[in-house]
Amino acid sequence: MANDPTLPAHPEDPIGQLPPQPWMDAPETRAVIAALTRDGAQVRFVGGCVRDSVLRRPIKDVDIATHDPPERVMTLLDAAGIHAIPTGIAHGTVTAVIGKAHYEITTLREDVETFGRHARVAYTDDWTADAARRDFTINAMFADPQGRIYDPFGGLADLGAGRVRFVGDPVRRIAEDVLRLLRFFRFHAHYGRPPMNRAALTACRRMAPRLSALSGERVAGELVRLLQAPDPAEVLIVMRAEDILQHILPEAHALDRLKVLTWLETRAMVRESVGPDPIRRLGAMVTADAAGAKAIAERLKLSNTQAVRLSAIVAPPVAITAGMDTPAVRRILRRIGPDRFRDLALVAWAGERSRANGASSDATARWMAMLDAADSWVPVALPVRGKDCLDLGLARGKAVGALLTDVERWWEDRDYRPGREECLAKLKELAGAGGG
Repeated sequence: MANDPTLPAHPEDPIGQLPPQPWMDAPETRAVIAALTRDGAQVRFVGGCVRDSVLRRPIKDVDIATHDPPERVMTLLDAAGIHAIPTGIAHGTVTAVIGKAHYEITTLREDVETFGRHARVAYTDDWTADAARRDFTINAMFADPQGRIYDPFGGLADLGAGRVRFVGDPVRRIAEDVLRLLRFFRFHAHYGRPPMNRAALTACRRMAPRLSALSGERVAGELVRLLQAPDPAEVLIVMRAEDILQHILPEAHALDRLKVLTWLETRAMVRESVGPDPIRRLGAMVTADAAGAKAIAERLKLSNTQAVRLSAIVAPPVAITAGMDTPAVRRILRRIGPDRFRDLALVAWAGERSRANGASSDATARWMAMLDAADSWVPVALPVRGKDCLDLGLARGKAVGALLTDVERWWEDRDYRPGREECLAKLKELAGAGGG
């Protein structure tokens, strides 16, 4: 690595400069930095906030590294009137909270001994040693409060070239925490360009059997983030070809359908109701029955809401096709609601296009019309109720329910157009005919 031309001659020298950043200039950020540097300590921003600022992407979290131990960080924040939470104080992490702004502050560390996901660490004042513990070069960059970028492992060049590369030996990095294997593909989906780093890919293939040791929650967290990428199918195709995807989602047999769905969500149309959705994408990429969908949800520890939605996508309660007429579409909308209808329609449309390798303009118009119907759907309720049956002299019991079902079927066949007076007339007619 000493001869790598992408690295600075001296890792402690700045290699670049961030343009002015609103998040760095925010009063909350300035207050935290002022508190931490009150006695002259050196602090730097680290990780995702630096990486995404370079790319001019929105900043989600602000992480700060400091020489000071966590107990000193707590004291400095308290003295400045900033709420400090010892979120991971045993591992050197404190969270500063000002209003809605949160800042994770971690003391510089270096590994003394590693064993699986855990490590015995020691605090240090060596920025390069701290960066050496991080997963990827693009996450191992620092920026000081003046915006100067420090890049001990060539992350800036990798970011510009679309390379996702482990810091140091990929096998060792993955052995420290096998979740990094999935993070490699997630970060490539969001930041990388082909081809994938060969050393990283080889290590991931070698270490893939260890994925079975991960909890469902950790796998789901990475999978959902990967599925939020602009084009997750390309990365997932590589994962399947390298015998990696099978260890976490063996049901993923419909990546071609996922690819088309992604195109539909992001490029085929512009409508507020349709956008990238990880659960919809998860449902599109797997093939299973209702029991299989339940097994996937249980394995990934999805929430009840996510599990129900996934099951509806994977094993639809109704079949939606481009040949449906308007009354049929509206009947399904009334039964399952516009959100679930939209899921099923988009996945069915993607499946049709993937099988046909394209679609006619007529078919596209029909699918778009169905999405229009979902967007404009206003829930409707049968204008007559059980009390209306009782007012006609019918006794309480199954006969009332059967009569209302017959009226509702008649009302649905007329696309919900008959109002209360017409429905009452039909109710009387059917009641007089014995409900037939």
